[in-house]
Amino acid sequence: MQDEIELYAAQGAIAPELEAEFPGLRLLWVTVEAGLRPSPPELKRRLSALSSRYRGENVVAMRTRPVPHAFRAFFRQVGLDPDVTRIPVEAAAVQRLVHGGFRSRNLVEDARLIAMIETGVAVWSLDANLVDAGGLGIRVTAADDQLGSGESARRLAPGQLAVADARLVHAVLFDDVAPGHGVGRSTERAVLFAVGVDGVPSIHLEEALWIAVEATRTA
Repeated sequence: MQDEIELYAAQGAIAPELEAEFPGLRLLWVTVEAGLRPSPPELKRRLSALSSRYRGENVVAMRTRPVPHAFRAFFRQVGLDPDVTRIPVEAAAVQRLVHGGFRSRNLVEDARLIAMIETGVAVWSLDANLVDAGGLGIRVTAADDQLGSGESARRLAPGQLAVADARLVHAVLFDDVAPGHGVGRSTERAVLFAVGVDGVPSIHLEEALWIAVEATRTA
């Protein structure tokens, strides 16, 4: 199954100026049949088991591991303090400590969380109906760019790194997706995407997507 997913996971386009400045920056995305529904018991049990991995000492030590360390270094490179704006896997680990465990939300959110816990690489989800057929990429926002679409869209400052397609900006890089662009009640297909940076091997992105896709297929 992992080999099958690697065949149809697509490489996102990276703007040339970003390739030059951040050579390891990349994006992989894949489309799956998935909607907004509760997680099955098997996925909830898996989350519960994973919660035992993240205790206080493990969260503190996490930042020294290769994948989190690479994301922390990238945050600093783009002007973010990772001790203030936490990388996704650290943010999830802190929430686990606050709540005493990883909380189940729904099938897609749980699949994303499991993939990130297992690999250190965050996976985001979008309603596939909102994504242009040409797929996703990473570029710099322009003066007239908006985050999202419709009444909930908001103006973006130019010069930000964003996940976008040919028509829309779906997310500021490493931030939540635009309101209304995530998996909702009418979603039947979801686009899952993962972002890599220098120091994060491509196999980790592929594995994160594979785990997420497999989890969405849990009966």
